[in-house]
Amino acid sequence: MKNTLEIKDLYVRYGGIEALRGVSMSIPEGKIITLVGANGAGKSTTLRSISKLVKPYKGSITYNDEELLNLSPKEIVERGIIHVPEGRHVFPDMTVLENLKIGAYLRKDNIKPDIEYAHKLFPILKDRSNQLAGTLSGGEQQMLAVARGLMAKPKVLMMDEPSLGLAPLIIKDIFSIIERVNKEEGVTILLIEQNANAALKIADYGYVMETGTIELEGLGSDLRNNDHVKELYLGRAAE
Repeated sequence: MKNTLEIKDLYVRYGGIEALRGVSMSIPEGKIITLVGANGAGKSTTLRSISKLVKPYKGSITYNDEELLNLSPKEIVERGIIHVPEGRHVFPDMTVLENLKIGAYLRKDNIKPDIEYAHKLFPILKDRSNQLAGTLSGGEQQMLAVARGLMAKPKVLMMDEPSLGLAPLIIKDIFSIIERVNKEEGVTILLIEQNANAALKIADYGYVMETGTIELEGLGSDLRNNDHVKELYLGRAAE
């Protein structure tokens, strides 16, 4: 199977601290891949490196055999690689509908079908279309952040801690939507999560990161049954 996104021997340094040390990952087309680990392990830095929000000093990131490290963040988005960052980052003084339209700012085609699809996935967003995004609940803002990312028609959707701070029922809804987008739209998903149990349940393949390195990798089902992963992550992860 062709790997659409390939990370090889990636190093990132913040001042004198190495945040990533030789990270290598393969994200195959049409699959859900998760990267789990504790806070500070380097998960978010990995995503930020792909989207060019930070600059690695060594290594390679390729997408369909094209080197991405030479591209700008705008050019990364133009390739269909979309980053939904941790913390939602909706535009609070704009309406829900305006936030959705911003997700499609680089597109020149008709975005109406994609707005309708976003409303199908998240009916509450249709009900809140004219409401300011800053007045939404945390769960609704997370839904809006995901829907806004989908408006860019991603080929690869990178999601950073989509369940963070949400109630268990909303977490189940978010993960269900992730699976649905993957199956219905064929979008490749790179999912960064502290909630290892929920992430590994839906992932085709997973990587476990500790202190800037990949310590384990394998099928999502295998990692869920791995004693090391169970001890460090699954015991405190929400079902």
